[in-house]
Parts: sequence; structure tokens; C-alpha cells
Amino acid sequence: MPVYHRQYGNPAPLGLLAYGTVFLCSSLFNIHSRGINNGSLVLLFATFYGGIMQTLVGMWEMFLGNTFGATVFATYGGFNLSYGALYMPGVGVQALYTDANGVVSPDFAQAVGIYLLIWDVITLLFLIGCLRSSLPVVWTFGTTVVALTLLAANSFTGIGSLAIAGGAFGLCAAAGAYYAALAGFYSPTVTFKAIRLPPMSLAYAEV
Repeated sequence: MPVYHRQYGNPAPLGLLAYGTVFLCSSLFNIHSRGINNGSLVLLFATFYGGIMQTLVGMWEMFLGNTFGATVFATYGGFNLSYGALYMPGVGVQALYTDANGVVSPDFAQAVGIYLLIWDVITLLFLIGCLRSSLPVVWTFGTTVVALTLLAANSFTGIGSLAIAGGAFGLCAAAGAYYAALAGFYSPTVTFKAIRLPPMSLAYAEV
């Protein structure tokens, strides 16, 4: 009697698309695309796509035995959910820094700067841990580190050009995440060979 082997899909492309989409949306707002100065719409992506989907992908990666992928995706799922909680009125984190006249305390911007800097350090640790993965993944984490550094500096100083520069590097991070996702998503079973993207692996060849 033939033995049936269950096949599992690769959840990483979903997590990378969620990662890249949140950065794409937030970065377009940071560079004031179409003259937009209020980027609150990003909370939808951060919470319901980036937050929920990356958390689920992290759990699936853990089930499949990929500790690094599980840690990264679950961590960034938490990051996106917590970022949404910063500004969503129903949660009230920003309200804790707002007085009776509706004026937000300067402490809020400084606290957000520390918050972003902590995530910057976490991302740097992920960057160090992925140096043998693939070029798009290393590019994604590297540009994310620069983007978060600039955005944290913007929160500390209030210099608008730092947010714009952070948005530009965020777009670079989104591009890297999209490439890495599509390299794993475009397979012979779903598309033509000419459309498939090389993974650009940095892993050492097995001897």
C-alpha cells in the first residue's frame, strides 16, 4: 500500500508580501505622495494585513521547523499590531499623552522615537542572522534598519526631511520584500519559466 505524504505550502511569501505592503504604504505617506500629510490609512494595512498575517505566518513557520522565519514573522506581526495600537482611537495610547485641550505632549514623539529605535535594534539582530539567506532578504533588512533609524531620528528631532528619507529607504525595503516573496511564489506550477525570479541565495554550497 503506497504511503501518503502530506505536502505543506511555503508561508514565507505571504509573510514577505505583508511585510513589504505595510512598508510600501507607510513609506508612500512618509514621502507625502500625492500631497498626503495624514497617513492614518496605513493602520489598516499594519493591523489587518501586516499584523495578523505575519503572526499567522510565524506560527506556521514554527510548525514547519523554521525557527528563524517563525521568530522574524511573529515579531514583525507584533510590531505591526503594536504600531496600529499607538494611533487607533479605540486603544487610547496616544490619548494618554493628550491633555484636556487635545494637545499632544512632546513626550509622545520622544516615546515613539524610543519605540522605533528598539525595533531598529531588533531588525539589526535579524540582519546579522540572515547574512547567509539571500540577497533580497539581506537588502530588505538592511534598508529597514536605515529606514527605522531615520524615522526614529525624525521623532526625536521633528526634522521633516528625516521622515522623507526614511520613507525612501522604506520603499527600498518594500521592493526587497516583494522580490523575495515573488521569488518563492512564482513556481513552475503557477507561471511561466521566463517570469520566475532567481532567489539569489547567499548560502554556502553543500560539500
